[in-house]
Amino acid sequence: MKQILIIDDDEKLGDLLTQYLKRYDMSAHVALTPTKGFELLKKIKPALLILDVMLPEKDGFEICREIRAKSSIYGQLPILMLTAHAEVTDRIVGLELGADDYLPKPFEPRELVARIHNILRRSSDGHTTREIRPIIGLDVEIQRREVKLDGEILDLTTMEYELLVLFMQFPNKTFTRDELMNRLRGIDAELFSRAVDTLVSRLRHKLRDTTKTPRFIKTVWGRGYTFVGEQL
Repeated sequence: MKQILIIDDDEKLGDLLTQYLKRYDMSAHVALTPTKGFELLKKIKPALLILDVMLPEKDGFEICREIRAKSSIYGQLPILMLTAHAEVTDRIVGLELGADDYLPKPFEPRELVARIHNILRRSSDGHTTREIRPIIGLDVEIQRREVKLDGEILDLTTMEYELLVLFMQFPNKTFTRDELMNRLRGIDAELFSRAVDTLVSRLRHKLRDTTKTPRFIKTVWGRGYTFVGEQL
């Protein structure tokens, strides 16, 4: 049974989701405060975190930032954020901080389950359908979902990892923003299309890449992005 951690100060919602997720072979643990949430995070090591934005003590954005900054402790924990705000800007902020998906309140429990399944599928996907050729300076261990840059392990979010693997599967192919959006589906289309550039920029930063002299990801102005890593 998958262990799911919910950090949300809405006790009634927590109880509802606990009962609903049980139908889908998921065991939910609810924390009403960030402090309790971090205690459970270390104790149960969940497969996924459902994180509300509006919380006492500190907001969900800060919690997401802290988890991503301490990936050596929390690993590549998938994060699905909840918010009562409908503004696209708020949702983009969550994705920029490393969240894997975003769901505005109120929502149908069935949609939440579908999004959880999508995130977990992406997190466990071995990408065995297409070969990844060796790239100079870049080593990807698919089974461990581990990426090394010049021998140093990188801390990538699920979406950053997914994007890198996609690029490496299709070297020298120019992807438009729409194509990237469709390939990395699971996130709201309108939202993700506006966050593609940010995601690529974040991945570039972690790869220590530049737009002027790209080692791995090249911007094709007016079209999209191409992976140009030199093959062994």
